[in-house]
Order: sequence, then structure tokens, then C-alpha cells
Amino acid sequence: MELWERSGQLELLGGLLRETAHGGRVAVVAGEAGIGKSVLVTEFARRCGPAAWVLWGGCDRLITPRALGPLHDIGRQTGGALAERLSAGATREELFTAFLDAISGPAQRPRPVVVVEDAHWADEATLDWLTWTARRIGRTPVLFVVTYRDDEVGAEHPLRGALATLPSAITRRVALPPLSRACVAERARLTGRDPEPVHRLSGGNPLLVTELLKAEGRAAPATVRDLVLDRLRLLPRPARELAHLVSVIPTRADAAVVAGAPDLVDLCVDAGVLVPSGDGVSYRHELLRGAVEESLSPARRAALHRRVLGTLAGITGVDPGRLVHHATRAGDEAAVLRYGQVAGADAARQGAHREATAHYRAAAGYADRLPAPRRAEMLEAYAFQAYLAGLAEEGLLARRAALAVREELRQPGPAGEDLRWISRLAWWAGDARQAWEAAERAVAVLETEPPGRPLAMAYSNRSQLHMLAGEREAAVSWGERARTLAVRLGDVETSVHAEINVSTARLAGGDAAAAAALREVHERASALGLADHAARALVNLATTLVQLAEYEAAAPAVERALAYATQQDLDGYLQYLLGVRAGVRLARCDWAGALADADAALDRPVRDGVAVVPALLARGRIQAARGDREARATLDEAARQAERTGEVQRVCPVAAARSECFLLYGDPRRAAEEARHGLDLAVRARHPVYAGELTYRLWRAGETGLPRVEAGPYRMMIDGDWAGAAAEWARRGAAYARVEALAGGDAGAAAEALRVLDELGATRAAGGVRAELRRRGLTRVPRGPRPATAANPAGLTPRQAEVLALVAEGLSNAAIAARLSLSVKTVDHHVSALLGKLGVATRGQAAAAAHRLDLTGKPAN
Repeated sequence: MELWERSGQLELLGGLLRETAHGGRVAVVAGEAGIGKSVLVTEFARRCGPAAWVLWGGCDRLITPRALGPLHDIGRQTGGALAERLSAGATREELFTAFLDAISGPAQRPRPVVVVEDAHWADEATLDWLTWTARRIGRTPVLFVVTYRDDEVGAEHPLRGALATLPSAITRRVALPPLSRACVAERARLTGRDPEPVHRLSGGNPLLVTELLKAEGRAAPATVRDLVLDRLRLLPRPARELAHLVSVIPTRADAAVVAGAPDLVDLCVDAGVLVPSGDGVSYRHELLRGAVEESLSPARRAALHRRVLGTLAGITGVDPGRLVHHATRAGDEAAVLRYGQVAGADAARQGAHREATAHYRAAAGYADRLPAPRRAEMLEAYAFQAYLAGLAEEGLLARRAALAVREELRQPGPAGEDLRWISRLAWWAGDARQAWEAAERAVAVLETEPPGRPLAMAYSNRSQLHMLAGEREAAVSWGERARTLAVRLGDVETSVHAEINVSTARLAGGDAAAAAALREVHERASALGLADHAARALVNLATTLVQLAEYEAAAPAVERALAYATQQDLDGYLQYLLGVRAGVRLARCDWAGALADADAALDRPVRDGVAVVPALLARGRIQAARGDREARATLDEAARQAERTGEVQRVCPVAAARSECFLLYGDPRRAAEEARHGLDLAVRARHPVYAGELTYRLWRAGETGLPRVEAGPYRMMIDGDWAGAAAEWARRGAAYARVEALAGGDAGAAAEALRVLDELGATRAAGGVRAELRRRGLTRVPRGPRPATAANPAGLTPRQAEVLALVAEGLSNAAIAARLSLSVKTVDHHVSALLGKLGVATRGQAAAAAHRLDLTGKPAN
């Protein structure tokens, strides 16, 4: 493809390369398929010449992405320590460090340019490598160039999160717009074509323009598929068959695949069907390759995949993920089983837990072909990776299958270990009954065997369940039993696990020193490579501080836990922590951030279990305060998930939120029922914050004969000490609870509360405060939003609602300004305000919210 209208982008890349004299730079090249990303980067590399050391890595469109695929590509080019460590299956940290060492060579060497193509297909380990490296190249003269298709990267695509973490000071976005109409017309005239259909059919996409112009006078085909198939038909049959073979290989056909047919390769290249690529050949673009592959019959595709599989399986060092891809497409069950296990283990070593789970999942479909002991081992490895990937239900099924095998083999030790894991996975899935039953069975089974690590972990698992249920004394007792046995056995991992349980229980009981203990055990676990335990220490610290309503301390603790879970690709913790942070942001009156976190948590694949409760709770409370009609449904779902756990830390806050919701909607009877339901559990657990809040909700519902809860801000609010309560909530960083305290105060305090509620768009909550002030006889109650604004479910003004409708139509701020006869700056302010009121971060999310809330003025489809 020729390079048209890209001089500005080339100059930008050249400028970034020059800037690397002062430290690393990152160029992110984004655009739709066929827009010319690869052509731009290839031309830039050509122009660099000997002044740059260009290292190429690519992500492939495999069923399951290659773990660290681009880094393996680069390792083959650099050789040395990086290549050796990649071959040896070193840890991710070792690989990342080896890469950084490889590009930080002598100053006299050409400046490194690292190209990572098609990052939209990257696996999680590759994304971690990119973000890890970008944070460490500030003083290294290297240019990273990352390309991706922005039309394939939605709001929740993992690449979005990775790009957001790139240091803004060294990162530049390189946009590639479609070719102008004038450019397309000029090219069309040079080939004697009518410019209008070429522009209409191509939309200015350079690849499509190129292919259309190569039609050489024939009627312009309507699709890329027609273009490439038309060209294939002109080839001799043997060359056409070679092109078909190459079409089933994502990205590039290795030299070994096309070896022995150099003449046929030349025919395909000369005809413009294939292009040289590395030591092999490929289609000019993935769009073209996909079009040819899809044109083949299923039987023909399967046969070609079998042929490729046979060739690649004989090549040393081929990524096993590629073998799984071709084995699956070929329908070769034995090969899927064989290579799925290898690829799963390989991805697991590199910390790519989702990819490892996918490979094991493929192999597990044929696990009955394995000998029983090996089948159990594979299912256990599969379950562990699913656990780390946050796929509790999937891991649970695999562990149950492994348990059945172990019991059939009469292996009580491994069976007890499987039971302990079933308990842990069932807890994550929200099934408290199964979690406790499996935990008790694990101890019973393992106590029939000589004491060993499995028994110590089973004891610690019991400690963990008691801690999570708010049963602090039992948690400490079981934890100390586990730790005593672990120390006797020299079992450091179990000792760490038990110590986390004991310290968490003590922190929940008011032992302030336990917070430091959790931070210390995190550091120790992390140094030992025990990422799951290290993460749990931080998660427990953050969530316990939230349960104690110490939001000032909880906010940085949650951020630290999130950063660690993200770094280690622990998706279960990540989903849970996003919900926890949503609750913290709600408490601190950052409702836009709270809703963004709740949406991010709830948009993940796991929709049931412990991980979703905090996000549902935060979303439901904000919806209730704003008068959103979806509030009840959200809190109903939160209650369903919380009740399955039976745990005080989930049941009680959900009961308080539902009580609050019923009060806002004028149903004190139901509010009292909800509060009473949670209060019994909170009192049994002797939880001061939950008992205080639920007692306060009962009092707000008009109940008498309240239990005497410990002194604290909720007790102050019941006793009428609104100023003391407000001061205490402020100390804790609980801005929203402070508003509730101020609402019960004098006219000045209530006015401040109403101001905050109005800014938050909490129309239902503010309306309740205004009504209460009038009942108290205050005559100068601050006026609320205009009636039209109050009637809007999101609290938007009429003008904001008008702007939102145009945003939902896809108009830019400049176009909206022209339509409404406003200045662009005024529209900017309106858009910023409505994003805040809707609790979203982007225009696309605002449009989706507008349709969901019927705010566009258009009938729903």
C-alpha cells in the first residue's frame, strides 16, 4: 500500500525519536482496520535506516492470544539473555527486566525502536509488559510504537486500561484519519477510474482504496472479499491452493509452512495476493486474509489447519498457543488435549491467567482420555488458573471433577486439598452453605492422614471463613492452630495465609496495630512470590477499614490494593476492589467516580457472587438518592447476592441501603423491616458500625425501644448531636454521611446539606430533606432545582437535557454549539456538568445512559 497523506504522522514519529535523547517515548498509533497503521510504521522504520535499531513484535488473532507473543518475537531478534530466559520459562519479572536490559545497551548503539503491532489482540501478560516498561523508560533512549484498531476496542476492552496507565508525559497519540476526498479523487484519476464510486465504496480507507484501484478497469467490487477472491481466481490452481493455506494462519505463514514452493510463493506475491513478511509471507492485511479464509468450505478449512498443525508441531520453539489454535480449528481432539495442557502451563508461568484458563478449558473437554491421576492434576491446574482469573464458577466445576477422580482413586490427601479449594471457590461464587460444608469435610478428611501442609491450610481456610463471617474469636483460634502446625512443618505459605486471617480479625475488632501487621505480611508474601496471599492482605486491610467507616484511611489502602491486583492480573480481586472503591467514592461524594467504578465492575464477565455485591450496593444507593427507577431492582439484586453469603459484611450494608431507599420513597414500614433484618446479624457479630447504622435507620423509620449501640456518630445523630456527628464523619472522610448529619441540624447546616445534595443530583434525597425541614417549621428552606430539572431522572436542567440528546446523536461540541446557537465553551461546560450528573466518564457512556433513562426525547426501540 502506498503512503498517502501521512507526512504529519511521520514527522511526529520522527520528532518523538529525536526526543528519546532525553528519555523514553511512547507513540500510540490507532485507527480502523486498513487505515494504514502498519504501512506508516514500516515506512517510518525504513526512513530511520541505520540510525535506529527496530525490534518488531506482533499480537496474533488466535482463539486464545499468545502469552507475551510480541516479547517472544523481539527475543528472537535480540538474542542474548532475553532469548535465553524466554526459552527457560523464566518469571515475568525476570523477562521484563531482561528486555529492559536488552534495550538499554551502549550509548553508541543505534537508538532502539520497539514496535508492538495489533495490540487489540494482546494477552494480559503483554499488556502488563507494556505498562511495566512504559513506567521505567523515563531515562532510556527508546521509542515504543504501539498500534491497535480503535474500532475493535470497546470501553471495557483490557487495552483501554493499559493505555490509561501509560505515563502521559511521554505518550503521544498518533491519529490516522481516512484519506480526503481530494486524495482519493487524484489516485482514481491516475488509474482512469471514476473517483465517486471509489470514495463511496472505500470511505477513504487506504487499504480499500488500494484494492479498488487495482481492479484494473473491471467493475468495482462492493466488498474486500470480492476484491481478493477476484484476484485469487486469476492465479493457477497450485498457487491458489498455497494462498488458501496461508489464509488459515493468523498474521504470517512461517517459512517452514511454504517451504518447497518458492515458485508458487513468487506467483502469489507478483499477483499482489501475498506480501513478504519476515522469513515467510502473509496477506497484505488481516481483512484480506480473513476474507479468503471465510470463503473456504468448513471441510477445506479443517484440512488446511491440520496441514499447518503438522508442520508447526515439528518446529522447535513454536508457541503452543498457536498449536492449540490450529488443533481446535482442525477438530483434532488429541492435539487439543496435548497442546492445551502445554499452552496452559506456559501461559500460567507467564502470569497470563485468562489465557491459561482458556487453554485448559479447551483441553478439559477431552480430559477423559487421560489416565486418572494425570486427569486430576490437569483439572486442578485448570481450577487454580480460573480462580486467579476471577472465574470462580468455572474453577468450582473443575475442582469438583478433580475431587471425583481423587475419591475414586482413594487419595484422601489430594481429595482434602480439593475440598479446601472447593470451599474457597464456593465462597467467591457466593455459596456460603457449600463453602462451609466443603471446609468442614476438608478438615475431617485430612485429620485421618498424618499432619501435613494440606491440613494446615484446611485449618487456615476455616479461620478465613470465620473471619469473613465476622466471628473474630473463632477466626483467631483456627488461625493460630493453622499457624502452629505450619511453623512445625516449615510451611511458610500457610503461616502467611493464617497470619492474614488473624490480623484481619483483630483489625475488625479494633486492634489498630493489626493494620501495620497486614502491610508487613503483604510485603513478606510479595517477596516470596505469593501474589494471591500478598493481594489478599491488602484487600483485607482496605475492606476492613471500609467496614469500620474509616474512609480517610481506606481510600489510599484501596488504591494500593487495586494497583497490586492489576499488576498481578488477579481479576477476581480486581472486580471486587472496583466495587469497594465505588463505595468509598460514594462516601466521599465523588459519585461520578463511584458510578464509573461500579459500571467497570459489573461489566465484567462474572455477574454473580461476592465480587459484585459492593458495586451493586454503590450503584443502588446513588440511584435511590437520585430517584432513579432502577434503584429497587439494583438493591434487590444486591440483597439476593448478599443473602447467599450470609456474611455480616455483605448482608448488613445491603440491609441499611435498602432501608434508606424505602425511607426515601416514603415507606417507613418496609424501611424498618429491612433495618431489623440486618440489625440482628450486626448485634450478634458485635459490629459497632453496622449495628449503629441499622439502629439509626430504625430510628429514622419511627421505631422506638432501640438497642443501645456503642458511642459513635450514628449514636450522636440519634441523640440529636448533629454537629458532633458531622465533625466525626468529617474526620473519617465520610462526606456523604456528614451531609446526612447536617440535614438534621439548624437552618445553616441544613442549607449546606441541600447544596451538596443538589450538586450530586440527589433529587430524591434533597426533596426528603426539604420536606422534613418544612415539617420542623423552618420557613426559609432553600429552593431546590427548577421543576423541569427535578423532574429529570438524572437531575439535568432543560438545556443540559437538550445537549445530552445531541450528544446521543453523535454530534461534536462544535456542532451542538452551532445547532443551539451557543458558544463552544458554553457547550463544553454543559457536557462536563451532565457527565458528572450522569456519573459517567465519556460521551459514549453518556449516550448509553441517556437511552437507558429515556433522556433523549426519542421513543425506545
